[in-house]
Amino acid sequence: MTVICWFKKDLRVHDHAALARAAELGPVLPVYVLEPALWQQPDMSGRQFAFLRESLRDLHRELAEVGLTLCVRVGDAVQELEALRQETGAQHMVSHEETGNAWTFARDRAVADWARSQGVQWQELAQSGVIRRMNGRDGWAKKRNAYLRNPLLSLPAIQGITATSHPWPDLLQDDCPSRQWGGRQEGLLLLGGFLTERGRTYRKAMSSPLEGATACSRLSPHLAFGTLSGREVAQATAVRQREITGGRTGWSGSLKSFQARLAWRDHFIQKLEDEPPLEWQCLHPAYEGLREDDATRRQAWAEGQTGLPFVDACMRSLAATGWLNFRMRSMVMAVASYHLWLDWRATGQHLARMFTDYEPGIHWPQVQMQSGTTGMNTIRIYNPVKQGHDQDPTGAFTRRWVPELREVPDEFLQEPWKWEGATRLRYPQPLVEPQTAARHAREGIWAVRKGQGFRDTAHRLVDRHASRKRPPRPAKTRQTRVDQRQLGFDF
Repeated sequence: MTVICWFKKDLRVHDHAALARAAELGPVLPVYVLEPALWQQPDMSGRQFAFLRESLRDLHRELAEVGLTLCVRVGDAVQELEALRQETGAQHMVSHEETGNAWTFARDRAVADWARSQGVQWQELAQSGVIRRMNGRDGWAKKRNAYLRNPLLSLPAIQGITATSHPWPDLLQDDCPSRQWGGRQEGLLLLGGFLTERGRTYRKAMSSPLEGATACSRLSPHLAFGTLSGREVAQATAVRQREITGGRTGWSGSLKSFQARLAWRDHFIQKLEDEPPLEWQCLHPAYEGLREDDATRRQAWAEGQTGLPFVDACMRSLAATGWLNFRMRSMVMAVASYHLWLDWRATGQHLARMFTDYEPGIHWPQVQMQSGTTGMNTIRIYNPVKQGHDQDPTGAFTRRWVPELREVPDEFLQEPWKWEGATRLRYPQPLVEPQTAARHAREGIWAVRKGQGFRDTAHRLVDRHASRKRPPRPAKTRQTRVDQRQLGFDF
């Protein structure tokens, strides 16, 4: 009896629990449903669409090597799966669990209703350390680590059937000239290069907008689209850790930090799994209505025209490359939320579109954390001027992306409005005075925290969502402790 293996964000053959299970049940029809309605959502973009297409091409080749032909259908998932059921007589379907955005959550519920109504046995399997239907975080880390230690899955003997694919639609144009390429082969090259060469300076260089582009693994889009499994990345890293012979090479600390970030990745996705409304409502309800959306300010922020050079450099770099390192992601979101006092929902959607590696389960909990709306995290208001000095001490990154400032002396680069020649610049005055805006924001956030009942709600949120075990600290400094709580956006 035909078994549909429904691919979603798991675009690989290696370590693929759903495909292995389908092979045990009968002849397999591998299916990917391209859903136009999904790509019309406000968090989707052309850079992600292009990465998907490249990844599906690799998946098609990998499936062909094991004797299977990928069927790509375009349309509503329920309608396309029903058409395939009628064509093939399939009564079983296997897929991986997905922690996606609100749209995919509703889609999966509709598919579940269809499966029940048609007598299709739909089995969903885990593909990460995220655990479905948990009532709290007690014991989560132990279960997650046990999953990561399980052997990687290989395919048993497999028999396939075929079905007609639809033509690929041009739904979105790729708007990111320097984005990463999709496909498992690209992911494997990145993984190998990181573990043998680039990753040695990871711990030290990850915060730099320039050095981080090389020292970070850059695996985040491949984990988001599933061209690599989190388990194979963690186990490959563990093998490399055992190979290290010691000495002050930097490898030991860097790989330890990388493993910690892989754990934090699952930690944040688990938050959205447990609390889907994180995408559209404040985790702590006391923060609802605190900010309004100012379209003029938001557009200036999105286009890198705030008059704050380091912020603008980061936003322009992101638009062109689809990537920022984790500290810069945190900073641009915090500046939008605190200094510009913009609502996190609109700015969060813009960043989601800009990130090639957009992963809803990481993105929305992090967006809220950096906006101060969780009620359970420390308020962190970045000083964008200080961040520019600290993270771009030579000014190379800022000058690359904000060439309007090429005349500005180094000492005024992050505060060009203080330079005597500022009136000659074709660059905007800052939308806000950074210190004044930060003070007003701090007062507004803390006023909410003093409200009646705030602490009781916050304690309940901690019980449900907070980590029970802190990851290892790379260094005993105050700044590093803060950074360890800012992880999740990228590796």
